[in-house]
Amino acid sequence: MVQPFTFDLVAQDGHARAGIFHTPHGEIRTPVFAPVGTQGTVKSLTPSHLEEIQANLILANTYHLYLRPGDELIAEVGSLHSFMNWPGPILTDSGGFQVFSLAGIRDIDDDGVTFKSHVDGSTHRFTPERAIAIQENLGADIIMAFDECAEPYERAYNEQAMARTHAWAERCLRAKTRADQALFGIVQGGIFPDLRAQSAEFITSLDFAGNAIGGLSVGETKEEMHAILETVDGILPENKPRYLMGVGTPDDLVNGILRGVDIFDCVLPTRLARHKAAFHGRGRINIGQAKYATDPNSLVEDCSCYTCENFSRAYLRHLISVKEMLGSTLLSLHNLHTLIHLAGQMRQAIIDGSLDAFLKNYFQQPSSHIEQ
Repeated sequence: MVQPFTFDLVAQDGHARAGIFHTPHGEIRTPVFAPVGTQGTVKSLTPSHLEEIQANLILANTYHLYLRPGDELIAEVGSLHSFMNWPGPILTDSGGFQVFSLAGIRDIDDDGVTFKSHVDGSTHRFTPERAIAIQENLGADIIMAFDECAEPYERAYNEQAMARTHAWAERCLRAKTRADQALFGIVQGGIFPDLRAQSAEFITSLDFAGNAIGGLSVGETKEEMHAILETVDGILPENKPRYLMGVGTPDDLVNGILRGVDIFDCVLPTRLARHKAAFHGRGRINIGQAKYATDPNSLVEDCSCYTCENFSRAYLRHLISVKEMLGSTLLSLHNLHTLIHLAGQMRQAIIDGSLDAFLKNYFQQPSSHIEQ
């Protein structure tokens, strides 16, 4: 029988990689940025919007969908694909990060996590086996092992969390029953290179379809993040996709790709849109500022997204000012297009052998800043 998941490494330039991950719902062309649809929807956008901006993969959240509407209900209608009418590949996280972020209302032990719902206070328990069963009900193409994400600077806690993550990874592999889902393992270890190397070596010794790097973009510096990516880059196998979890600014994408990362996701693009902000080069602008009230220019010059090709800054500022939903939609389209297009440009540059020229042009743009 033909394997439903294979990864082809198409080209490489330095540590940057261009590849294709084959799934039952289509090819994922890497490097790729995946919009986040936490509760089965990318906020303010329809599936047709996502297709128009050439989204190649979207992410949904196991914890939230388990609570509402319930993974068993989704299984009854067939899968998350049919439930949200998305024909392309989907990735679900394990719910671990959300559970562990519920400080004060969860209890972690070696077997799993008991937690209270943020919705109604009811008590629930996730174990590795339960996390896999829920994700099998959801039916995504890529599912994640249950892991423990620790504070990046606490070494003793990171050692403990890493040991649990490794034990839970083995249990997740044993619990998995569906051949049409690719299970990814997760590397942990905080900002400690020796722990990250140990975790990467252990996780890659197991039979996962891909490997993820968790526990970053949680308070460490960019330099520390880059050092960890460089540490694991030399250990993670070249023949499997690499996923950096929860990272999503333009500079983060570029620096991650340069260090061997294939897949990215983040809630940041749509969250910024709901707070009046838009990506502009390597920085951001706040379109709600009064100075844009009569500005006839497009949001970002030379951007080919629907928003920039059809609407002025003045109109966008008006929508934001009167709290029209269309404002969030148009800013979300632009922000997601920016990251998806950036990943696609880098992919083509890797294939063409023109990555150095691309980087020179990219880093000539103004460095990141945020308008208040």
